[in-house]
Amino acid sequence: MPQISANDLKTKGIAAIESALVYAPETVVSVQDKERFVVMDIADYHYLRECELDAALAQTRADLTADRFTQESPEAHLARLDAL
Repeated sequence: MPQISANDLKTKGIAAIESALVYAPETVVSVQDKERFVVMDIADYHYLRECELDAALAQTRADLTADRFTQESPEAHLARLDAL
């Protein structure tokens, strides 16, 4: 994965990000030689978020099918949370 330093980002601005994204869908921004941030094209970000939501929906459906859920009133739910 391409990597750009915070210093490159300061001196070259958005051009540093754009040139790094030519080679990969995301790039790491390092600060003092430590990986700190990931930058990606917004379309790729939206795709990843959609995948995340699809995975959550699949997990919820699996939990419902396997009876791994609790049906209760809001008051009972809050009481159960307080007991934790």
